[in-house]
Amino acid sequence: MIFNNKILIGILFIVFLFSCQQDDEATDVESTFGLITAFPNLSFTRPVDLQHSHDNSNKLYVVEQAGVIRSFDNLAETSDTKVFLDITDRVNDSENEQGLLGLAFHPSFENNGYFYVNYTAANPNRTVISRFTTDPANGDEADKSSELVLMSISQPYDNHNGGQIAFGQDGYLYIATGDGGSGGDPDNNGQDRRTLLGSILRIDVDNQTQGLNYAVPVDNPFVGNTNNFREEIYAYGLRNPWRMSFDPESGQLWAGDVGQNAFEEIDIIEKGGNYGWKIMEGQHCFPDNDRCNRDDLITPVWEYAQTNVDRSITGGYVYRGANLPELQGLYIYGDFVSGKIWALEGNSSDNATNTLLIDSNLSIASFGTDAQNELLICAFDGRIYSLAVTKTD
Repeated sequence: MIFNNKILIGILFIVFLFSCQQDDEATDVESTFGLITAFPNLSFTRPVDLQHSHDNSNKLYVVEQAGVIRSFDNLAETSDTKVFLDITDRVNDSENEQGLLGLAFHPSFENNGYFYVNYTAANPNRTVISRFTTDPANGDEADKSSELVLMSISQPYDNHNGGQIAFGQDGYLYIATGDGGSGGDPDNNGQDRRTLLGSILRIDVDNQTQGLNYAVPVDNPFVGNTNNFREEIYAYGLRNPWRMSFDPESGQLWAGDVGQNAFEEIDIIEKGGNYGWKIMEGQHCFPDNDRCNRDDLITPVWEYAQTNVDRSITGGYVYRGANLPELQGLYIYGDFVSGKIWALEGNSSDNATNTLLIDSNLSIASFGTDAQNELLICAFDGRIYSLAVTKTD
């Protein structure tokens, strides 16, 4: 997750190794943007995800890491939230990177009341992907007893849990998993397709097969393999994809992958793609910067070198709203540690340009969008923010 084990490394050590590493291609411009508090009367505890339910209700849902989902009306003057789901009794959030980490609403949520969560649990340590249903007697609340566990993934360590879940335009559920944790991927999970770790998974939640509470799409890249590769894998070679999102216009899946100790990266996820970890960190061989086999590896659309402050990417969204036409079609993302927010233009390393929008002092945990595709930002000061133009040329 965003606050992984590298943050615990002594700051002096990081400064010594990486303070000279700068992103020479990034364009730092005088910002014309600022952050405003989107809902001044609301505050949350460690908000890690924000979603809307695609049901024309104009509601937003904020995921609190300890295991609570709160809903509220998408109005600036809103002063009340409702507890939509409380599963703190099932969620293990004893470490910084554990907890209730992701929420996705079924495309037909308005009719079936289904929504899905991604959380960590203990004894044994595992990631749980579950479906819940709204209470038939009160659609503003979930039926806590309705949990259907779709998938349980063993976690060897307490960090690098990924956590995002999202439905694609194909109607399938995509699940981001980390490499299982520790440092340097000691079990090589990122390159081991026999495990669900270090991957983007893709499942069909509307069907069941082979005793599972889901089905594997027949066009997943490793369906029918004879190597014991997990057929749920859509792409692999990821370290800790902290926040992924679909561009609602192009359908492309974007992910921010947290690096080890040198580089943060942004990837566009392709079916069957190998994104290199732990052969590579960003566009660089790992751990030896000179020698590795790069054959068939997909390199990032963008990377930035870690410094003493820029060192944990928070993946964002391609902006498709109407309020900020200057950002239309740009990928907006941030860094949890530095609080910086950037806009990335282009969809390949050959044509990408990066612009600093805001240098804040916030711990930016996640981005989200409302039903109008307007961008919102979750920060660990408990507030939800939005971008606003503060100066024009």
